[in-house]
Amino acid sequence: MSRIQQIISAGKPTVTFEFFPPRKPELSESLFKTIKTLEAYDPSFVSVTYGAGGTTRKTTHDLVSRICKDTSMSPIPHLTCIGHTKEEISGILDEYSKVGVHTILALRGDPPQSDPNYDRKGDDFQYAADLVRFIKNFESDSTPKGAFGVGVAGFPEGHHHTPNRLLEMAHMKAKVDEGADYICTQLFFDNHAFFDYQDRCELEWIHIPIIAGVMPITTLGGMKRMAELSAGTNFTAKLLKQIYRFQDSPEDLKKAGIDYAIEQCQGLIDQGCDGIHLYTLNQSNATVEILKQLNIKR
Repeated sequence: MSRIQQIISAGKPTVTFEFFPPRKPELSESLFKTIKTLEAYDPSFVSVTYGAGGTTRKTTHDLVSRICKDTSMSPIPHLTCIGHTKEEISGILDEYSKVGVHTILALRGDPPQSDPNYDRKGDDFQYAADLVRFIKNFESDSTPKGAFGVGVAGFPEGHHHTPNRLLEMAHMKAKVDEGADYICTQLFFDNHAFFDYQDRCELEWIHIPIIAGVMPITTLGGMKRMAELSAGTNFTAKLLKQIYRFQDSPEDLKKAGIDYAIEQCQGLIDQGCDGIHLYTLNQSNATVEILKQLNIKR
């Protein structure tokens, strides 16, 4: 069992958070105040996202390094295939090893928005499975082989680039066969989709921990943006009824969205979910409210 699998198993159900590098330097301190607030809830780890085509390479590294240095939390940086050579990935892994990072979330990623016609033929890594294999076998003068654990993304409601669910699960099995240690899912609002995904993994003989990604809806605009970005997430009728009922009352809408997330998280925990991964959107209030209400025995 890998180090990250031991962490997940020891703290089941795990509670973890996701942050993204601030788009503007002046937002860095505000984000770090959020991080310090959430540190008090003792997450098993936190993840830090990576911009399309590696556009946040420096800011992701800077945030991960600061979390390592100035908090007790273990950061897991995202890393993507698109736009990177093996030499670049090697350099990034070496940098992370030196600051004390032990796990990477390996993703295929998206092309940079500035280049919609980006040609992937020149990429050294075509699929996330290729990146998983490279990270697992990476070694350098300062980093022994096998030093990194690797997480991968799962898609309870399917992947918009792979509408064939059988092929999608074959891709997941390939990532696991290359050494993936755990799965962290994309956000979803229907727990049935997550439980169905667990069953699909069982059918593929995938037996690594699966952490459920949950995002509270706190504004109507945020929900609409998420619907656009997620390209297919199912907003349940139950959730929509609550959101539309309070669309003219921001505070009531926020409470309704948080209450839905609490119910969703508790339902997952009651069914033995390996962990809950909260997409914080770099804010602490909703996350704190959810954690206060959850019945988690760790």
